[in-house]
Amino acid sequence: MSRRNYLVRKFALALVTILVVVTINFVLFRVLPGDPVRAVIGRNVRISPETQQALREQFGLDQPVFPNQFLSTLGQWARGNLGISWSLRQPVSEILLSKLGNTLMLIGLGQVLSIVLGVALGLLAGWKRKTAVDVGALTFSLIAWAIPTFWLGIILLAAGSTWLGLPTGGILSPQNVGRPLYTVLPDLAKHLILPTLTLTILYLGEYMLIMRSSILEVLSEDYILTAKAKGMSHWQVLRRHALKNAMLPIVTLIALNLGFTVSGAIYIETVFSYDGLGKLFQSALVKHDYPLLQGAFLLLAVSVIIANMLADLIYSYLDPRVKAV
Repeated sequence: MSRRNYLVRKFALALVTILVVVTINFVLFRVLPGDPVRAVIGRNVRISPETQQALREQFGLDQPVFPNQFLSTLGQWARGNLGISWSLRQPVSEILLSKLGNTLMLIGLGQVLSIVLGVALGLLAGWKRKTAVDVGALTFSLIAWAIPTFWLGIILLAAGSTWLGLPTGGILSPQNVGRPLYTVLPDLAKHLILPTLTLTILYLGEYMLIMRSSILEVLSEDYILTAKAKGMSHWQVLRRHALKNAMLPIVTLIALNLGFTVSGAIYIETVFSYDGLGKLFQSALVKHDYPLLQGAFLLLAVSVIIANMLADLIYSYLDPRVKAV
């Protein structure tokens, strides 16, 4: 199969996947218990039945879910319009963009650190199999992988604020809000330490375990024995033969995590009062803000699918046999 046909097939599958995910999310939000009008205006606010009906008509809730509301939503998205948030009264695209940078900054730092440290630790543990280094790295990774996200965040929040005097939440101190970025970088870095450390520890264990398992499988292959018989050093065997083949499972894991951590950061952003997409998702879910929820999950779905397409492209580079599948 040529590279062009391979890419066309993957792109077509991505479009079908997005359509299926959009349909499921559209239905899922509308079967949630509760009245979206009441959730948006507040449970303790009294309004007349006429006003409630007027709001339903404004939100389009007086129309049948299928096909009216569904086709109307698809038509808006086809025009590049994600709609207006019911609770914030702002365009959904502007709200998402305003929060996206903060989340990408947190996720980017955490993922880069966890990937580098996890892959390096997995390589070392696999190469030093059944030694104290391997046992120590394996124990740490299993514990890190099993720790609940919110629990680790709370522990680090308490320890970091008590012992190191680090900020307990937010992105910037109140006195630095609105100031130019270059003047508040030290304050921003201090606020990022604890949530980034939490994200790094959580995913480091997963990357380490997968890399260790993958490198052990590769090192048992015949071509590795042949490379050693040719007189290559340990480093040459790892760099030229083992590492490239062992990276295939890691590429898959990185692609999935880069997509899903957009939503997985909900716990971390909640614990640390971090103003990002995760906290926005939670608020929109509580208020039954359908346009904001649909836009947020569309962003999540597209992120996951794009990440997987990039993984497929990297696969075709690491292992040309993948294109023939």
